[in-house]
Amino acid sequence: MPLAVFPKCFLDRLCVTRDMQVTEWIDLASELDVDGLEFYWGFTPDEHPEELSRLREYAADRGLQIPMMCFSPDFTKADARARAAEVERQKEAVDAADALGAAYCRVLTGQRRPGIEFERALGWVVDCIRESVRYAAGRGITLVLENHYKDAYWNYPEFAQRAQTFLAVLDRLGDEPCLGVNYDPSNALIAGEDPIKLLDAVKHRVVTMHASDRYLEGGTMEDLRGMEAKPQSGYAGLLKHGVIGEGLNDYDRIFRTLADAGFDGWISIEDGDDPSRGMDHLHRSAAFLRSKMQEHGLS
Repeated sequence: MPLAVFPKCFLDRLCVTRDMQVTEWIDLASELDVDGLEFYWGFTPDEHPEELSRLREYAADRGLQIPMMCFSPDFTKADARARAAEVERQKEAVDAADALGAAYCRVLTGQRRPGIEFERALGWVVDCIRESVRYAAGRGITLVLENHYKDAYWNYPEFAQRAQTFLAVLDRLGDEPCLGVNYDPSNALIAGEDPIKLLDAVKHRVVTMHASDRYLEGGTMEDLRGMEAKPQSGYAGLLKHGVIGEGLNDYDRIFRTLADAGFDGWISIEDGDDPSRGMDHLHRSAAFLRSKMQEHGLS
């Protein structure tokens, strides 16, 4: 089974200050025991198709594939024109994923804004995702809906953060052949839920996975819930990404469940908040995951 890496610890350098080039990140990723690297829309040069081809070749020359585009559409906007624009952005991300040689592109539901009416928002989300899935199918791309917490640059958490809503979205969408699940166990933990219970509910639809580990520093889950109710760009300061295998997740149970379900997709490392320790943490995370994947027959 292939292992990829996501540049969580370098996102600000790639997307905000832009003092790291995408090629620099590819070079760093090539030092890790991984097979590919996951792209994020914030550092993808989508306006230059020739640059996408160049980056695809640059990664391939270093023995790396690009399996997935990590995209964050916001389909809970009340204005219909704004939602339509988000669908068009999702389609652009699909096109970029295709140009990069990726087979998967992430889709989300949108932000859980205060006062949002659940049933109306659920309808918006399902309609937008269905249109996006059918566009992706025409490009041979599978959209993966993640049980997400919050995009790094959003103000509010994911509308479908909680399992009940996430499963309701999947149920309404039905059996779309080019729609799967990108499972992230840590996001279930942040929702105050059991990651294994969620995995049991979606295991036959999981096609990709974010391997992550989380812990809280300087606060509690109750503190986190209070912070989520207020506009706040990015993650709360007390929420930390840790080295995989050193946080709260039980990877033996996770990988055993995936193996029993016949999972054979990409696992992508999502590790680290501190760029100064990022590569050390990524090496440790990759070593842990390779060992566990082999132990459970996922390699």
